[in-house]
Amino acid sequence: MTPEEKARQKIDEKLEAAGWTVQDKKDINLYASLGVAVREFTTADNHEVDYALFVDGDPVGLVEAKEDNQGVNLTNHALEQNMGYVQVGLKKHEEEKDRLRFVYEATSIKTLFVDLKDPQPRTREIFSFHRPETLKQWIEEHEREQATLRGRLLHFPELPTKGFRECQVSAIVNLEKSFSMNHPRALVQMATGAGKTFTAITSCYRLLKSAKAKRILFLVDTKQLGEQAETEYKNYQPYDSQDKLASLYNITRIQTSNISQDTQICISTIQRLYSMLAGEIATLPDDIDEEYAPLTTKTKREVQYNAEYPPEFFDFIIIDECHRSIYNVWRQVLEYFDAFLIGLTATPSQDTYAFFNQNIVSEYTHEQAVDDGVNVGVLGTYYIETSITKHGGVVRPNLDRQIEIRDKRTRKQHWETSDDDMEYGANDLDNKVVNKSQIRTVITALRDSWHTWEYFRMRDELPKTLIFAKDDSHADDIVAIVKEVFGKGDDFCKKITYKSDKEDKGLLYRFRNDYNPRVAVTVNKIATGTDVKAIEILIFMRDIRSENYYEQMLGRARRTMSEDELKQCTPSAQAQKLGYIVVDAVGVTQSEKTQGNKKTGGDKKPTVGFIALLNAIAQGDISDETLTTTGTRLEHLEKVMSTTEKDKFHQLANGVALNKVAANLKHVYDEDELQHDICIEYPQYGAMTEDEQKQARKKIIKQRARQAAEPIYKKEVRELLFKVSH
Repeated sequence: MTPEEKARQKIDEKLEAAGWTVQDKKDINLYASLGVAVREFTTADNHEVDYALFVDGDPVGLVEAKEDNQGVNLTNHALEQNMGYVQVGLKKHEEEKDRLRFVYEATSIKTLFVDLKDPQPRTREIFSFHRPETLKQWIEEHEREQATLRGRLLHFPELPTKGFRECQVSAIVNLEKSFSMNHPRALVQMATGAGKTFTAITSCYRLLKSAKAKRILFLVDTKQLGEQAETEYKNYQPYDSQDKLASLYNITRIQTSNISQDTQICISTIQRLYSMLAGEIATLPDDIDEEYAPLTTKTKREVQYNAEYPPEFFDFIIIDECHRSIYNVWRQVLEYFDAFLIGLTATPSQDTYAFFNQNIVSEYTHEQAVDDGVNVGVLGTYYIETSITKHGGVVRPNLDRQIEIRDKRTRKQHWETSDDDMEYGANDLDNKVVNKSQIRTVITALRDSWHTWEYFRMRDELPKTLIFAKDDSHADDIVAIVKEVFGKGDDFCKKITYKSDKEDKGLLYRFRNDYNPRVAVTVNKIATGTDVKAIEILIFMRDIRSENYYEQMLGRARRTMSEDELKQCTPSAQAQKLGYIVVDAVGVTQSEKTQGNKKTGGDKKPTVGFIALLNAIAQGDISDETLTTTGTRLEHLEKVMSTTEKDKFHQLANGVALNKVAANLKHVYDEDELQHDICIEYPQYGAMTEDEQKQARKKIIKQRARQAAEPIYKKEVRELLFKVSH
């Protein structure tokens, strides 16, 4: 058997698996089934196509088969052969050559496809052949709508901006532009709390209503996130309808091995879908956490063709927390389906950017979210150093008030930085706070210090606190010691980890909304993706393997909360949530990974008084430290000012809001904005000498600083700010 004959044997099997009846020309019966694939069918000019595809007896497509070592030629030689056949048509069917729109090129391991009715037809790789009923449906849709799905993606109605954040509008509009250009993958980067799911649901609604998408999958990686998404989808109120989304479209969270054919929005964990496609139903729990997943997927099992859920089953797949779902066995699920892939994440890595073909349709960072009041930032970092002596734990606490660390890398630098799965710090960092005496030392330091911190001095109760533990046993020790040191009962501190799943839902609700528990200890369960707005203290008693994961963990405390909301679980709170404190017992904040030379900014002058900072700017200080520190202080001041005080500032500052002034000061040294301004004023910047470039950069910084600090130059503004800060 020749290599091409071996390839055709495999192609026959794939066609048959997809529901096609494969025939030799001598045995032809075009009505033997809905879909018939005829080998070596004669063209109008007496050549032979490898396979001619017929649906309901009508010619609809062609397959050009090649041996496996010709896979690299599928997109040129094989496609050209097919297009030649399309132009002349099939013998006895010359009048129907316009129907030959579905064109495939295949080896035994690779299949390419293009729909010639698409606008700007473009070949794409697919897992296997489409089913005959799918092609029939596409033919009927085109006759009815006068456009394919990709044709319908060219035109969306204007998105009303009322009720949407600017970052949400930008994400939806740019995503639709990406669809119109037939980009198969797109990445939406949006800070925690900025409304990623709301944005995704709005996009789903527009795809179903305007583009008439058949079915959309919202993919998560934990059961809890699936339940949360189901609630948000069903309660979503479309901007142009009186009915909830659940009344307009069928929404199903997949909890078994069956998906109803009339479902239009599916919500599933990637673990469950993988099990279904790999033929291992129910072997993977669909609430498994990120850290535990590798334990059950060490044996790599390839996904298999599933006739019930063929590759064309979904038109679009939205991948929530996509930075966790593009690796190893999970990636097979995403590459099985012939669907547009949309990734959602607050913390993309280099691998994330690469998977989505560097098609970043929207970027809304945590720093931008803090500027806009969508997120809160770090109020301070409390570093606790422990060591074992014959007397037990020795603690040397040091309050490092770096209020907000700002990433000064350009977007390009950020996208090119690969840090996933890289350890930082010493190898024994995980073990630093495992000894019970050390744990007690850290918790005692917390007990004796939290009420002295500036932002909590008026509090009667410990702010809601989340402790990150190394493992489940470590978490048990921490829980016991927290209750002992604080002299509290069992309700005061609870463990919420993967292994305590039966109680998790109720515990999480109480941690979010009730007075107790005040402290939660977790390994991974609420390290990523879980919403607990009330958290105001994060304690690290475990090492973090990557900068991305560290950012995700910080994200648990970054959500905003109004004064009334905060008082429901923390009654003595006297203002809205201003930010959060990091208590570092293992050195993660001291690592170059988290605040090395790539990151600067924040409150770099904690010993300098507020009025001194304002006066320094008025006298011409434009250093990064002074501007960013002042911007950070103004940011927090704005959150506690009265409406009357804000209006007064607005008036004195010639119509500029205080939060805008704060953001402008913090962004003077933003590398992306700096490079943009330099390129505009100095088009030949790249050809300048090093000295000339330094002078040009210095000039642009001075211009940006002067513009940002303009309101501060007014004496009346400085006097008002000093008055309201006391």
